[in-house]
Amino acid sequence: MRYGHFDDAAREYVITTPHTPYPWINYLGSEQFFSLLSHQAGGYSFYRDAKMRRLTRYRYNNIPTDEGGRYFYINDGGDVWTPSWMPVKAELDHFEARHGMGYSTITGERGGLKVESLFFVPLGENAEVQKVTLTNTSAAAKSFTLFSFVEFCLWNAQDDQTNYQRNLSIGEVEVEMDGPSGSAIYHKTEYRERRDHYAVYGVNTQATGFDTDRDTFVGAYNGLGDAAVPLAGKSAGSVASGWYPIGSHSLDITLAPGESTSYTFVLGYIENPQDEKWAPADEAAGIGALQVVNKTRAHELLARFATNEQTDAAFEALKAHWTQLLSGYSVSSTDEKLDRMVNVWNQYQCMVTFNMSRSASYFETGIGRGMGFRDSNQDLLGFVHLIPERARERILDIAATQFPDGSAYHQYQPLTKRGNNDIGSGFNDDPLWLIAGVAAYIKESGDFSILDEQVPFDNDESLAESLFEHLTRSFRYTIDNKGPHGLPLIGRADWNDCLNLNCFSNEPGESFQTTENQAGGVAESVFIAAQFVLYGAEYAELAERRGLTDVAAEARAAVEEMRAAVLSHGWDGDWFLRAYDFYGNKIGTDEKPEGKIWIEPQGFAVMAGIGVEGTDPTTPEAKASPAIKALDSVNEMLATDHGMVLQHPAYTSYQIELGEVSTYPPGYKENGGIFCHNNPWVIIGETVVGRGAQAFDYYKRITPAYREDISDVHKLEPYVYAQMIAGKEAVRHGEAKNSWLTGTAAWNFVAVSQYLLGVRPGYDGLVVDPQIGPEVPEYTVTRRARGATYVITVTNSGADGARATLEVDGAPIDGNVVPYAPAGATVKVRATL
Repeated sequence: MRYGHFDDAAREYVITTPHTPYPWINYLGSEQFFSLLSHQAGGYSFYRDAKMRRLTRYRYNNIPTDEGGRYFYINDGGDVWTPSWMPVKAELDHFEARHGMGYSTITGERGGLKVESLFFVPLGENAEVQKVTLTNTSAAAKSFTLFSFVEFCLWNAQDDQTNYQRNLSIGEVEVEMDGPSGSAIYHKTEYRERRDHYAVYGVNTQATGFDTDRDTFVGAYNGLGDAAVPLAGKSAGSVASGWYPIGSHSLDITLAPGESTSYTFVLGYIENPQDEKWAPADEAAGIGALQVVNKTRAHELLARFATNEQTDAAFEALKAHWTQLLSGYSVSSTDEKLDRMVNVWNQYQCMVTFNMSRSASYFETGIGRGMGFRDSNQDLLGFVHLIPERARERILDIAATQFPDGSAYHQYQPLTKRGNNDIGSGFNDDPLWLIAGVAAYIKESGDFSILDEQVPFDNDESLAESLFEHLTRSFRYTIDNKGPHGLPLIGRADWNDCLNLNCFSNEPGESFQTTENQAGGVAESVFIAAQFVLYGAEYAELAERRGLTDVAAEARAAVEEMRAAVLSHGWDGDWFLRAYDFYGNKIGTDEKPEGKIWIEPQGFAVMAGIGVEGTDPTTPEAKASPAIKALDSVNEMLATDHGMVLQHPAYTSYQIELGEVSTYPPGYKENGGIFCHNNPWVIIGETVVGRGAQAFDYYKRITPAYREDISDVHKLEPYVYAQMIAGKEAVRHGEAKNSWLTGTAAWNFVAVSQYLLGVRPGYDGLVVDPQIGPEVPEYTVTRRARGATYVITVTNSGADGARATLEVDGAPIDGNVVPYAPAGATVKVRATL
């Protein structure tokens, strides 16, 4: 069942009913100001940090779901409704929500009045702009009142929800009914003391009335769906003092039949220097002893959206920005689902994960997590081709949180760029992801100078070393922390945060991931070993290109030693082991009744080239190779119609030596769930061994556009990836959870763009090596790289084991690397397989 459809020409997903199985959201903003917006106008806004600079309030685990956002109420002759359906939930004659690239429109019509609300964050602005267009579709004149509504958060979202004894007494606002560009409400809680920032909510006309006190607007014992002021049809003029500050304007409007009018509302974040916090004394005349906020910067912001023409121009600039961004990689094929995911939605989601990491979604409150050391490096892989210069900045931010021994804080806060002590360190895969991120950036940009940048350790400038030295410490950390089998120690966990082999927790509420009750230096990770083989080779290559031939040779020797250790001690006979536990026992072995096979090492080991010798699928010897045997075992034991589960069989009881992974019900999250993040590793692995048809089949099972027809099962947005889909042992197999902020976005874009479609950057040129199977017999990829444009046409037999032969500008070349051309050039490549 579908609840909407893709509008590919407009790059929008169109939702045609408010009654989706779950709120379907969009992200506004891609610089410093961000908003989460559902198709029912739910969500919230923040500046840079969803915990420390939240502008509006949102309540997770609310009943009803998704109540709380930015709302427009209509009182049309006593008929009160909201064009977003929520929160009033009055039946609409027409409803449509369109989620686009950094903007959304929500249109509701009732009783001959159509209200279209456009929401977006303009480029270069720290504000959410809301353009409301009202049209009288009836045959008679209409007079009605429009009420806006936002509820202000008291900045620190965690404190806002917990410190009531203080917070119910500190709320402060100012109201400006006749400002230079219309009416505005200023939220200045704590501005009189240590804060240098406030929020403004303005409209580009003289409002009829206002309210700033939530209890007055809503009414005692009411909810937002039966708010007192809209029902009364007139603002109360309330001024918040303590309690709950809000922003609400009312506009009395009359429209002739067929007439339309538009207004622009602006929710903005303003910072003032300490010596410019307050208005000059003459501006405060008549206010008494109260300090008056310096509104100069707010007035400048509101003036930039004082007319419809200004708002429309800013919106067009945003759309043009996304057109330019998305032109860096595109495909044209006969498969519309493939094209829309590659060209639009997958890249768009990669941008969102780059901005948000895992911090703020409808499944993450934005309070408990910042940017992830591991997560943000992986997100770079799907984002770096869009804006390499921002990837460069992010790499340096991440590296600055690393410790001198090469380990790292697991997370850091985006506002301070400092490590998050509450999460700490000890996740032993973290250091190697820095090598992955840097290598991807250099391949994309050719900017080897980043390796010479001086970067502090633990944000201590006195400890600054070159970025290459940071990579060396990352590489050495794994070598210096190996266990009895020569495999890397797992620490608190590796990529799977829930595999906590040193925790041994019996205390309710004790953190599995920050507690080590029994750290014995024995628990090892086969996954990190495979990761070391893959990214250790990248480190060696970077060393070689810096002229450090001895360092490169030593690194390659360490990589080969680890490869041998995996084949000797990480192989179970038909698949790769997952780990060794605290006692030195195998995890992920056929010897155990549960958790026999885990997906992570199967995919990553093959990606790293471990056991791939003799994998040509056209030869009978291939089936005996470890890589083929491991991938065949994945297909036999882990694959389902909805994707590949993380391990099988799932654990049915708590295994104290394994930690959190065994606390989930079978089929959910890390316990036998389809953890979509690691499915692309198997997809890539299948292309490595030349089985493109199998790879593409796996790709379609988890890719949202291919799941749109089962939206009633999938539940979440059919335009972005979810972190998890319930596995085959779950009660609701196929139901997705935790959409948007997941490494699935970056890794799936890597899988489809670089391995299935087969166009990926190398150090010296584009590698063209398609492996997608016979379902896509011909396609064209247009790819920008280092200022040149490459138009790559692929004629594809789809035969297992077939590899492409290349012609560049009409001339055949040996191998699969197309040398980089000068900036401005257009290169035509024909690949045939």
